[in-house]
Amino acid sequence: MGSDNIVVSSLMLAFLFAAAPAGRVVADDAQGAIRSALKKWTDDFNAGRADAVCALFSRDLRYDFRGYPERDYEELCSRLHKSLSDSSRRYAYDLDIREVIVSGDMAAVRLVWTLTVTLPNGQTVTSVEPGLDIFRRDDDGQWKIIRYLAYEAPEPPSRRE
Repeated sequence: MGSDNIVVSSLMLAFLFAAAPAGRVVADDAQGAIRSALKKWTDDFNAGRADAVCALFSRDLRYDFRGYPERDYEELCSRLHKSLSDSSRRYAYDLDIREVIVSGDMAAVRLVWTLTVTLPNGQTVTSVEPGLDIFRRDDDGQWKIIRYLAYEAPEPPSRRE
């Protein structure tokens, strides 16, 4: 009887150790897919591909930006299309992904967007926007943003001499 328990225990331990890396691989795959989706969105936005910029967002989207009232998918897409169709200004984003945490079909991404707007006179205005994006994997396997919070980073304090 004792040797049967050892065999069963050994098999259970082997299963647990074999399953752990598989879970890690799934999380790594999800992280890679999310990073790729964010990079694609950045490329689409910077190239002015208005037809593609809403694809990253779920129709269930709710977001809070810089203390403005909460908005939804339709409002965001309308604003994105309006910005990209404004030929008097050029908008460009840089992306800095700080962390991607995946748990099943949900993920949280800490990131910082840097938006540079080139005005008609050639002057540029830059804002740094730290945020948190919450992703959910849709039925079709695509990762979509369902919630996000973003704010403008405060100016760094000036040095006193």
